[in-house]
Amino acid sequence: MLTDAADRASERYLDLVRRLQEAVLGESGVTEPSLRKAVEARAAGLSGRAGRSENVPPALTPFVDKVARRAFEVTRADVEALRRAGYSEDAIFETMASAALGAGLGRLERGLAALKGEV
Repeated sequence: MLTDAADRASERYLDLVRRLQEAVLGESGVTEPSLRKAVEARAAGLSGRAGRSENVPPALTPFVDKVARRAFEVTRADVEALRRAGYSEDAIFETMASAALGAGLGRLERGLAALKGEV
């Protein structure tokens, strides 16, 4: 029964997930889509998605990891460190949104896999 529910949930929300990914990772933004996709992939990998993690610039890695693992601990000091490293407010926001998306989707994918008995 859980497998059927997980399959229906996966199918029901697949289009919404794709639209969300396009909105966050798509072309428009101050950061390159390739960077946002790398951030999303790294955060998803830290949150349970199978597959390889993309390369994220060293200055962003601790921030991305913190957002993916313990977003509630992100502080003004974390943002200020990125500003000092040359990132704009918009770039920091896009990085945070990409990392949060990856973390959330990684957990969702693991949860659905568990419901389907794939874990």
